Amino acid sequence: MLPTRTLGTTGPRVSALGLGCMGMSALYGAADRAESIATIHAALDAGVTLLDTGDFYGMGHNELLINEALRTAPAAARERALTSVKFGALRTVEGGFGGVDGRPAAIRNFLAYSLQRLGTDHVDIYRLARLDPDVPVEETVGALAELVEAGHIRHIGLSEVGADTLRRAAAVAPIADLQIEYSLISRGIEEKILPTARELGIGITAYGVLSRGLISGHFARDRELAPGDFRGASPRFQGANLDRNLDLVDRLRAVAEAKGVTVAQTAIAWVLAQGPRHGADIVPLVGARTRERLTEALGAVDVPLDAADLAAIEAAVPAGAAAGARYAEGQMALLDSER
Repeated sequence: MLPTRTLGTTGPRVSALGLGCMGMSALYGAADRAESIATIHAALDAGVTLLDTGDFYGMGHNELLINEALRTAPAAARERALTSVKFGALRTVEGGFGGVDGRPAAIRNFLAYSLQRLGTDHVDIYRLARLDPDVPVEETVGALAELVEAGHIRHIGLSEVGADTLRRAAAVAPIADLQIEYSLISRGIEEKILPTARELGIGITAYGVLSRGLISGHFARDRELAPGDFRGASPRFQGANLDRNLDLVDRLRAVAEAKGVTVAQTAIAWVLAQGPRHGADIVPLVGARTRERLTEALGAVDVPLDAADLAAIEAAVPAGAAAGARYAEGQMALLDSER
């Protein structure tokens, strides 16, 4: 079974790695439903307890998928599973995004639908996907606190917010964790956000630890992306940016091979090591869509990294070395964490 970590000072105790389920429903092209469910089952069997989703992933498809996977899992594994759900993103019939809604009335509406799709009476960690610029974070967190009191959610989380917003939110109610991108090539949180989270006793659930496959060691320079794969519009996957970023991966590969592990395991192990290194618990979310990729990712837990290893990894991929922003311009504008 996997080791566990507590999310902040008020959050739940979860497996040291969580499973990000988005890619099983959206944004990376078609996925195999049977393999997706088998992958969730394999994760639960291995001791993964944290399943991360969003109500807008496939417009509810992902929550229904998790519902099916949990219903068909062994009872003991099902009882250990915790759900982390993002809400608030508005979608169009065509599949586009129409902004964010963090109003209290909207939150209650979003949650009602999520509980129905998940087939449960509560969500373990509930979080606004992006800060609503038209609604003070105090109002959003206040509404979430009422849902905690009512027993409909267990813990309050946040996603992609900056240090100032973290402080304002934590002044209203306990915040279990901040979900935010963090990887060898996305280290922006280290300057202000991570220290603030540590000061406030807020855990970090790190997504994008393999930068959407870019630093997994499996992304080829000549790879053709499937229709509907949002990486086709991601700056880090474009032209000269892609070449430069894959050069970094080649340097990381040399470090990984010297340790007898894979590139992906090295990148995930580096994020795992940052929790103890910085004095705050960090739980990486791995977005494996197949059992093969899941097995590789879980192996990162057994990769020891000493000071010399960490130095070698950071010399291969220095902070700020990545080429291109982590999202397209329009999406970057929605990130309170980047302001």
